[in-house]
Amino acid sequence: MITEQPVARHGDLSVWPDSARYEEASLMVGGVGLTEIAEHYGTPTYVLDEAEVRGRARAYREALPDADVYYAAKAFLCRALLRWLDEERLGLDVCSAGELELAVVAGFPTERMILHGNAKSPDDLRAALRLGVGRIVIDNAAEIPRLATHVPTGARQKVLVRVVPGVAAGSHEKVRTGTDDQQFGMSLADGSVQHAIGRVLAQPELELIGLHCHLGSQITSVKPYLLAVRRLVGLLARVRDRHGVTLPELNVGGGHGVAYRTGDEALDRVALARRIREELRAGCAANGLAVPRLAVEPGRAIVGPAGVVIYRVLSVKRTGSRTFVAVDGGMSDNPRPALYGVRYEPRLIGRRSTARERLVTVVGRHCEAGDVLVPEAPLPCDIRPGDLLAMPVAGAYHLSMAASYNLIGRPPVVAVAGGHARLLVRRESLADLRHRDIGL
Repeated sequence: MITEQPVARHGDLSVWPDSARYEEASLMVGGVGLTEIAEHYGTPTYVLDEAEVRGRARAYREALPDADVYYAAKAFLCRALLRWLDEERLGLDVCSAGELELAVVAGFPTERMILHGNAKSPDDLRAALRLGVGRIVIDNAAEIPRLATHVPTGARQKVLVRVVPGVAAGSHEKVRTGTDDQQFGMSLADGSVQHAIGRVLAQPELELIGLHCHLGSQITSVKPYLLAVRRLVGLLARVRDRHGVTLPELNVGGGHGVAYRTGDEALDRVALARRIREELRAGCAANGLAVPRLAVEPGRAIVGPAGVVIYRVLSVKRTGSRTFVAVDGGMSDNPRPALYGVRYEPRLIGRRSTARERLVTVVGRHCEAGDVLVPEAPLPCDIRPGDLLAMPVAGAYHLSMAASYNLIGRPPVVAVAGGHARLLVRRESLADLRHRDIGL
């Protein structure tokens, strides 16, 4: 399909980092040319705009000045990012001993951490208790005695109970976690969470301080959060009436959606903050409750739009009615299109083309028919091997979900700020992969 417009124009940069701009034909992020980064660090390479991360972290604190904001480490984690988040006074949501220990090595204060997970291992729990994690979210009844057993004598561990509020939200069925048909949390509908709360309160080693829920990922509407708050406030009232306990904290999780392509919807954090506070105040007033301290857990919404990935084109091939543009990455560094059908908006960089656009399929280099990064991408007709493509909104769930499929090493991460680039995470080498294999 040939469009009617040439691509001499630079195009919309609304889903790129705020610092993204053209200088002549060069696309700059953080004051550094993406072509320059590709030449120096190779491809594929992730680029992370430090100012964008910090700005988004600060925007959450400004929107929710009276709440706790925990960054969801599963989106992406490295030591430099941890330092930025600490300096911006965010908390940290971790899901494993690995994430926890990396944060400790980076100097992140453990009292501002919260440990999640539907199947925490004994190592996860022991590490959390040994290192002094501020809060642990209890996901299932089996965790209650397991956690209590590991608490040191004379100590008490602050915990929250994860509630399944029966609210369906999220961009894909595989990322909806607020309903009863998945593996996370305990149901409000069948009474299992009420039973678990009673068991936690009976454990002297555990201090129940609140409720937690997480509805899903890539949510762009405020309404599901309001419904969840309404149901959780009702549970807070029942806990007070039955056990005489007023819980002081309410964590409504994350899942805040971002725009991946021009025109996509994104969750309005300011509207979310205002309307959740209104719903919480009204619900507590109606039930005679003190308003608990609110907590949220954004991950993608902080780091996702701050990231860009750069690929080099390896081949251009027309098969039947389709043109395939193969790049030097793929599902090993970004499995999300294969998992969730996510759509991206790649752009030719490094040279100016006046050719007309056509819809092409951008694919990876792996031995899978499902290794499709973008099924219909408008790119110039003269795209050729050696060209560079960049895709925005690549900061979340790319490297954190990456694999070394076909023994291809994972890409590096390069930070840009104030016109300078520096390496944060080096490229995984063939030597790295080889040295893990010790058997003969």
